[in-house]
Amino acid sequence: MAHMVESMFFVRDMPWHGLGVRVEEALSSEEALKISGLDWEVVQKPILTSDLMYVPGYKANIRSTDQKVLGVVTDRYKVVQNYEAFKFTDDLLGEGVVYETAGSLQEGRKVWMLARLDKKYQIAGDEVCPYLVFSNCHDGSGSIKAAITPIRVLCNNTLNLALRDAKRIWTTIHVGDIRNKFDEAKKTLMLAEYYMDKLTVEAESLSSIKISDDIVKEYIEMLIPMPDEPSLLQENNVKTLRFNLDRSYYEAPDLNHLSSNAWRFINAVSDFATHSKPLRQTANYKENLFAKTVEGNPLIDRAYELVKAI
Repeated sequence: MAHMVESMFFVRDMPWHGLGVRVEEALSSEEALKISGLDWEVVQKPILTSDLMYVPGYKANIRSTDQKVLGVVTDRYKVVQNYEAFKFTDDLLGEGVVYETAGSLQEGRKVWMLARLDKKYQIAGDEVCPYLVFSNCHDGSGSIKAAITPIRVLCNNTLNLALRDAKRIWTTIHVGDIRNKFDEAKKTLMLAEYYMDKLTVEAESLSSIKISDDIVKEYIEMLIPMPDEPSLLQENNVKTLRFNLDRSYYEAPDLNHLSSNAWRFINAVSDFATHSKPLRQTANYKENLFAKTVEGNPLIDRAYELVKAI
């Protein structure tokens, strides 16, 4: 299929894939559950062979609304329903939490929701808003994850740096006592403020690291390396990508207020990684880009390692 997004809603601005129900304001969990198309449950049923023999040790996760098989899992697998995920996020963030997007990928196999935290931060002269992203798999292919993702308000760039001394992701598998795990996860909200405080300090530190044009050029070439003995097409592609990243650093309007420093370089790489279209656009590249909102973006992390090495 041309895309993996099955259903979702978004607030005001059209998202990367151009799909979903547009709303003017962020929604409560009850509203978000319905408008995002996630108001269904996962029912577990036994598996039968063609000659009606039970398959021991396994069950099928089936969507209640259309009987679609989402995945085959072991008996140990514990379902986390969509409404439970919203309740978890409500309880985690407290009264008044609102959701800016939520939806279903791969015909219901994966779901996610993104909630805005109340507090905003001033980081190196920019307004940055932390979000909580919750993702879950109903097909047995992945874990339950909640992650703090800072978004630079001016340009919608993610700033989820892999800080060594500040954790931003909580994850667990679908086995054991899920309720107790959720109770433990609620303690991780403290990580949000701690992570944002650390990011603020780190941004100020990076802002003090001056980098020359020669270093910028060197780092861009390291981030986007030229293959050994490249074909003409490969060489042209690498040059194009390097040009686009160079332009992000020198010409992005939202970076004009920053001097030539490591923080500007990190933001340029984030802009490039978040908004630049790949030269070869696969059907699901935007969904993969969204996944990096939780997991982190390797290109941004590599850029961070480079500037820290100075």
